[in-house]
Parts: sequence; structure tokens; C-alpha cells
Amino acid sequence: MSSTVKLYDIQDPKIRTLHLTWFAFFLTFVVWFSHAPLKPLIIETFDLTVAQWKALLTLNVALTIPARIVIGILVDRFGPRMIFSSLLIISGVLCVGFAFSQTYEQLAMMRFLLGFVGAGFVIGIRMIGEWFPAKSVGLAQGIYGGWGNFGSSAAAFTLPTIAVALIGGEDGWRYAIALTGVLALCYGIVYGLRARNTPKGATYFKPKRTGGLEVTSKRDFWLYIAMNLPMYGILSVLVWRLSTSGTGLLSESAAMIIYALFVVLFLFQFSQIYKVNRDMLKNGAPESDKYDFKQVAVLDWAYFATFGSELAVVSMLPAFFLETFEGLSLAAAGILGSAFAFMNLVARPSGGWFSDRFGRRRSLSLLLIGLAIGYLTLSQITGEWPIFMAVIAVMACSFFVQAGEGAVFAIVPLIKRRMTGQIAGMVGAFGNVGAVTYLTVFTFVDASTFFMIIAASAVVIFGLCQFLTEPRGYITEVLPDGSIHLIDVG
Repeated sequence: MSSTVKLYDIQDPKIRTLHLTWFAFFLTFVVWFSHAPLKPLIIETFDLTVAQWKALLTLNVALTIPARIVIGILVDRFGPRMIFSSLLIISGVLCVGFAFSQTYEQLAMMRFLLGFVGAGFVIGIRMIGEWFPAKSVGLAQGIYGGWGNFGSSAAAFTLPTIAVALIGGEDGWRYAIALTGVLALCYGIVYGLRARNTPKGATYFKPKRTGGLEVTSKRDFWLYIAMNLPMYGILSVLVWRLSTSGTGLLSESAAMIIYALFVVLFLFQFSQIYKVNRDMLKNGAPESDKYDFKQVAVLDWAYFATFGSELAVVSMLPAFFLETFEGLSLAAAGILGSAFAFMNLVARPSGGWFSDRFGRRRSLSLLLIGLAIGYLTLSQITGEWPIFMAVIAVMACSFFVQAGEGAVFAIVPLIKRRMTGQIAGMVGAFGNVGAVTYLTVFTFVDASTFFMIIAASAVVIFGLCQFLTEPRGYITEVLPDGSIHLIDVG
């Protein structure tokens, strides 16, 4: 791929950091999706209804949206080493708690809290951005994201075998899930001891203020406020789904209280963003310190279409194969459906490499068009297709989806170094917003229409990408002593 990223050279500190960090992210995905492949065993143990199981799936992603924002702020403030280490240790404990829950309410609470582990992705974006130069950061971010995302597939392939064949018994699933928690906890300690925030002698730039992103114009201030509204909207959709699911976890009156709480939280967030940007609104920002928030907004929507559609499609694809092709077994449908996630190993690094090599905006734009064509093709699949052709179509589509994700996060570290965590948190949160949006749409339409809607949204977002300002030249950062430091972004 690129001679600047020699993955075998672990004597190189930046390569060692890359391997330490992608594996940390890999473990977060193993923990986050450890319950999914063990669905029949968990349902049998707790005698769950379909509605109760779907509620667990909703709870699993509910906290991830705000968590990515919070983790982004913490990473920029305290550094990725400490935050990643802490996240792994805490999520490991929560995972063990989920494994040994005795009631459905305990199970639901642990799964809700484990949504926080889904924010682990944000941490490594800042870490990798600190260690790799602009000419190779896209490929490095792609390797980090793609290999880490593979954790969900690894869990699907290994945990059922561990639970049934190696451990066995009615509690086999508990020990299999608990094992992932113990691994995360132990590796959290290892990561805290082995990782470093920056290369030796480099400065770790921190935001001037915490509580919200610093923007550099009045127009950007109001655009930033507006870009927070979809997150509150989709959280409200999640609450609505839980309150109408028939599980008894959330009553209508409790839902109304939560809606009111969202309004209060939005007003509080507005006050914090205003506080961070008050001086800029009154006096303007220094010309040398300016950046265009429009870049962040466009990347938000690009990740909405790419990662958002991936999460949604991975959730429904096995059932789609099962319903479309007669005579297909449940196990076979699961294996065929996993073909989408398998492409992460090569597709996401490829997207980062395209971005490094052929230009940031051009690469992202072309990949979004490929994504749209891919989903349009999936919308045409019927039971008359040969199964191998359907699998090829799925894998081709998934390549553009995941390469697009890699292209998005090839740009994120190049916008404003000291706020990379917060920017990554917002972009990452929009991926989850996209997933919940698409899955909500799927409850009202058939699979063919569902794929066409994703394709149409990708075309719209392709149009938005034409307004993306490609990072060039230098990022200006101010050192604590007031001196100016320039960071080359290509």
C-alpha cells in the first residue's frame, strides 16, 4: 500500500503505537457486540420476548451517541492514553456485570451502560493523528478503524464456539462474555503502561477551553448549534421506540420526562458552547487560528451515510438473505451476512490510502458515488439471483461503504489538531445517528426500498461534499508560552 506505513516494523514507535491502539479498539468492539452472536442462549436463559431482545439492541447503541461527544472532550483534555486505558478497564467490569446479570432489568441496565464502550473509536483517532504525518495518516487511520471494527465479526465467529463447545452448560454464554470483559480489563492496564500520547519531544495540544468546540466565525457558531439538533432528535426516537416496545422498561410518562430532559440538556450545551466561544463572538478570531467548521459538518453527514448505513445493514442482512433465498439455513444466512463486515480488513485502510494518494475531497466523493451504486444494486436482488452473485454484490457495496469511512477519518485529524478528539466524537456520533435513522426507516419499508433510500441519501451527501474545503498547508496551534507552532497537513 504505502512505504510510509510498514506494519511489520514494530521497532518503529509509531507502528508499535498503531498496533497497540487498533487492538484496543478491536477489544471495544468485541465487548460491545459480545451479546449478539449468543442471542438464542440469552433468550432461553431469561425467557425473553422478541420485543425485549430488540430493546436490548436499542439500548446497546443509545448511550454511544452522547458518549462519543463526551469522550472526545476528555481525550483532548487528558490525552488518549489515559482515556483509552480507563475506558477498557471500566467497560471490562461492566461486561462481567452483564454476563452475570440475574434479571432482565439488570441485563438491560448493563447493556445500556456498555453503550459507552462504543465511544472507544474516537480515542484512537486522536492517538493515530498525533503519531503519523499527513502523507500517511489516512492509511494509518484506515488500518486502525478497519482492523478494530473487525472485532464484531471476531466475536460472532468465536464466542458461540467458546460458549457451547469449550465451556458448555447453561451458563456457557455467561463465561464466554465475561472472558471478553476480563481481556478488555487486562489490556486496559497494558495500554496504560505501554502507550504514549505523542512521539518523544512532541507537544500535546489541548483546547483553550472545554465544554464545546471552538469555532472561528459567527456563521460557524450557528452552524455548530444546528448540527447538534439531529443528535437530540434521534435520541428522542430511541426513547420513543423503547416506550412503545411493550417491554415495560420505559413508560410513556417516563419518556415525557426524558424528552423534557433533552430540552434542558440542549439549553445547557448551548450555554457551554456560547461560553467557549464568547470572546470570539465579541472580538472575532485571529486570522492565523481560523478553520472552517463547514468541513466538520460535511464529514458528519458523510459518516452518517457510510458508517450509519453499515451498522444498519449489518443488523438486517442475515435476515434479508434468509427471507430472499429459499432453503437457506439460519447459520448459512449469518455467514453470508457477515461478508459485509469482513471487508473492513481491507476496505477501510484502502479508503484512507486513496485519500492520502489521490486527494481528500475527490476520494470521498467518488467513494460516496460507489456506495450509492452499490446500494442501488442491492435493491435489485431477488430470489432468482444466484447466491454467489448476491454475495459479490454485497461485498462490492461494502467495500465502498467502508472505504468511505476510511476517507472521512483521513480528513478529521487534519482540521484542527488540538480539537481532534471533539471533532472525531461529533463525526462518530453522526454515524450512530445515521444507523438509528436508517433502522427506523427500515421498520416502515421493505428491504428493496430501504436500500434505495440509503442510495438516495448518499447522492445528496455527495452533493454536500462538493462544498468540502480540502485541508492544505499548515494548522496553526498556539503553545502554552504563546508561541506559534505550525503543523503540516499536506
